[in-house]
Amino acid sequence: MTITITGGIIAAIGGLGPGIGVGLIGAKAMEAIGRNPEASGRIIPIMIVAMGFAEAIAIYSLVFAFLK
Repeated sequence: MTITITGGIIAAIGGLGPGIGVGLIGAKAMEAIGRNPEASGRIIPIMIVAMGFAEAIAIYSLVFAFLK
């Protein structure tokens, strides 16, 4: 019972931070494109890489939750 609850807490907290981070990254990228549409070719690849790094943290916490 304790192991299942611990894994769930790890997955929930580990997904909360990256979820907020991905939302902020996307919002700020869209804001930047709205202010300067010509720069979208440079903004979007950087946004995708940053979102990938944030999602990697969520995946690490998910794996750790499965191991718990």
